[in-house]
Amino acid sequence: MTTVVWFKRDLRTRDHAPLAAAASLGEPVIPLYVIEEDYWQLPDTSGRQWGFIRASLEDLDRQLRKAGSGLLVMRGSMTGALKQLQASHGVTRLFCHQETGGQWTFDRDKAVVGWCAENQVEFREWSQFGVVRRLKNRNVWDKAWTELMRQPLLEAPGVIPKACGPQSGVGGYGSPAFVFPDNCPDRQTGGSARGEKLLASFLERRCVGYQYNISSPNTAPRACSRLSPHIAYGTVSLRDIYQQAKTTGNHRNTLPRKKKSLTSFRSRLHWHCHFIQKLEDEPALEFRAMHREMEALKTGPDDTERLQRWQEGQTGWPLVDASMRALKHSGWINFRMRAMLMAIASYQLWLHWRDPALHLARLFTDFEPGIHYSQTQMQSGLTGINALRIYNPVLQSQKLDPEGEFIRRWLPELAGVPGDMIHTPWLMTPTQKERYGGNTYASPVCDHEQAARLARKAVGDFRKQHVSQRETDRVLQRHGSRKGPVQKGPKAAGQRESRDDTGNSQLSLFE
Repeated sequence: MTTVVWFKRDLRTRDHAPLAAAASLGEPVIPLYVIEEDYWQLPDTSGRQWGFIRASLEDLDRQLRKAGSGLLVMRGSMTGALKQLQASHGVTRLFCHQETGGQWTFDRDKAVVGWCAENQVEFREWSQFGVVRRLKNRNVWDKAWTELMRQPLLEAPGVIPKACGPQSGVGGYGSPAFVFPDNCPDRQTGGSARGEKLLASFLERRCVGYQYNISSPNTAPRACSRLSPHIAYGTVSLRDIYQQAKTTGNHRNTLPRKKKSLTSFRSRLHWHCHFIQKLEDEPALEFRAMHREMEALKTGPDDTERLQRWQEGQTGWPLVDASMRALKHSGWINFRMRAMLMAIASYQLWLHWRDPALHLARLFTDFEPGIHYSQTQMQSGLTGINALRIYNPVLQSQKLDPEGEFIRRWLPELAGVPGDMIHTPWLMTPTQKERYGGNTYASPVCDHEQAARLARKAVGDFRKQHVSQRETDRVLQRHGSRKGPVQKGPKAAGQRESRDDTGNSQLSLFE
């Protein structure tokens, strides 16, 4: 009687229900991770994501070996791996966490469930965080999330009975063949040990002023928790993070400012699951607009030159380009800059949402499909239940990087430009460019103010002519945030998802 514990986006031993359940049986356990070659051929995957995962697997293997059983890493398909293990070990059970991924992982999971049924292998899966599988009514979701977050944490098993035969560890299996290999010099390091260290430093001191400092690209790298990839790949459980943040925030010696910051942080953990629930409820969001009628807003081929300039950080708008280049270098940037990048692509550059969404997904080390596809559509005005958020790249630059510190770091072409000119270098005279530099920096793709006006009008006209109340009600009923029943009909028009003072639903995963 052998149990396989299938690790996916849950690369840890603490608060891991499938592992705890398998270890408690007292029978051989095979902790398994499969490098699925086909997955790494998808257009939203990249080498930087694998780099984080590999380091996390190495850390997971060390954790498991302390309990007596290392991690087995195999290559190929999950069903292929199960066939081999059943032949060699007589597998009788497969335990795992639920995963809300894209269509590929959804189809993969269905194939695994089918294989288990055909081969008399018991299949059990647990919810990893506050996403409810087969949710029938959004009205009960908030209560279910709260109940799960309050459940006791599961300690890592002290002993994991080892199955006979070698268990390989991570070395020797190399890397998958990527469609999008990339160099990410400043990528975050994976592993539970690193995630726990980040959480401790955040709760101890970095969290103070969190809600105020997460918007600016200058303050966000320290003010944000930086736990996003660890949450995305499950090196630290969301419940563990939530409970530690709540305990710290409620401690009698915690100062009011810190308590307020941690309350804000916990709310973003709630939003994390709220957005993943959208993809869980409607997997097609990976490919088409949440508000189905809005998918027809933009037709025909995109402007490839505009797309390429946006991808390369050459739009001519300094804060936009600096954000893209910083993201390419580090695999992370704060939420406000992510939202701005997507909004600029959608409105001022008038690109269809899908290509920019895939490009950003590949650049995000912390790529989380459920949040990513809902958010990219939200920033593109395609949900039907959120107000348009059209960013002015100059005003954002002046507000969030007033001295041009962030811009100069990532745009060496503008290193010598004074602060009062750095936000609009295209307005400098030839003499000023000669004196301060900036001659080699790209001119703006277009007049951003005129483009924004045209985009707002186009979206407004389309909504009036082609968007039905029936479809808007469907989206709100299925995906809107609420703690009670949602209204339908004309009154629902004013019922929107909650947003913070930036006009966006901000998530800890993006911070």
